[in-house]
Amino acid sequence: MAKLILSMDNLVLKEIPLNKERTTLGRKAHNDIQIDNLAVSGEHAVIVSILNDSFLEDLNSTNGTFVNGQQIKKHFLQNNDVIELGKYRLKYINEAAQSATQADFEKTMVLRPDMLRKTAETVSAKPSGATAPPVMADPVPGVPAGATAPTAPALPCGAIQILTGSNIGRRLELTKSLTTLGKPGVQVAVIARRPIGYFLTHVEGARYPIVNGSAIHTQARELLDHDVIELAGVKMEFSLKA
Repeated sequence: MAKLILSMDNLVLKEIPLNKERTTLGRKAHNDIQIDNLAVSGEHAVIVSILNDSFLEDLNSTNGTFVNGQQIKKHFLQNNDVIELGKYRLKYINEAAQSATQADFEKTMVLRPDMLRKTAETVSAKPSGATAPPVMADPVPGVPAGATAPTAPALPCGAIQILTGSNIGRRLELTKSLTTLGKPGVQVAVIARRPIGYFLTHVEGARYPIVNGSAIHTQARELLDHDVIELAGVKMEFSLKA
């Protein structure tokens, strides 16, 4: 799990695990990480965590948010990045393979024409590895002793198809654990592939993505078959393979 190490003047104050989807930073008491300093705005910044990835966004703070000495509006956090809020430092620690996740982030920007040209027929399928049989600690009610309990069906592969704009008709299968949608600086969201389904989360932009005519707001929205997503001026349909 990723974490932040809060320090000031090279003195470590505490470690904060990023165990929430949205972690807010600011001077006001309701923030997840409260920094009681006048250089920090009441609601200064937010970190959105999706699976092993974390995105930092400045919330129009008065003095700005800096990462590694550079002022940012929106930043994809990588291991050992240092977030600067006034005199305070928050070091981001994530020992997961950051280079791999960064590559996925760049390759799955679905509004890029080169990615949208990949249809279901051209995306090569990866061979699935062998799955170990389930281990049952206790008998399952209704299942005879020695019998194998039915396993949950595998999650169908999801896909999105563009319905409007210059890329109308393009289709992309959601084979990666994290797929980025939208236009940087305008509106960005991510679709996370989890064991229980696909979830859409807002990452960047003043307006939230719309699903079936309603904004999703700050919480992740589970996507259902044939949901229509509106993002960065483009409509797209989410679907699941039968």
